[in-house]
Amino acid sequence: MIRLFDGQHAQLVRLAVLLGADQDAEDVVAEAFCVLHSRWYGLRAPQAAAAYLRSVVCNLVRMRIRRLQVSRRHADVPPDPVASAESTAMLHEDRRQVVDALEGLPTRQREALVLRYWLDLREREIADAMGISTGAVKSHISRGMHALSRAMGTRRGNGGSAGGGSPCWSSRY
Repeated sequence: MIRLFDGQHAQLVRLAVLLGADQDAEDVVAEAFCVLHSRWYGLRAPQAAAAYLRSVVCNLVRMRIRRLQVSRRHADVPPDPVASAESTAMLHEDRRQVVDALEGLPTRQREALVLRYWLDLREREIADAMGISTGAVKSHISRGMHALSRAMGTRRGNGGSAGGGSPCWSSRY
């Protein structure tokens, strides 16, 4: 469990930030590890722990966003969006435009794109993490890439391209 924490913690925090957890990313990941600990003996294999953690992080971020949306609907004054020092430090300035464009995407499209291009997961792994079919994953990725290309083209002042290839925010860079 310690090796798993050492090997996955930073990656899971970045995943949570990219999915929209911002200031709560560390808490989300800590909670995911608590959930894993409580269900450790129920895992089909210890090798499945990393995939299980990614799935739990996705679900916890989704729940957090839902809670925030409900509380904001009932709030008198809308809060000003403030980026945490953690998210600012983790996301290089050259990727800020992409992250801003990602934040404008629907949740499922953003999750699919982050899991595919940032974590380099296969469609089946993404489907398992998101709890959807591989066909839905393909659809979310396609629509998300199209919307992201459009948004990036608008921000840069050109038409953008929805061509193949890996986006500039892939973990390979």
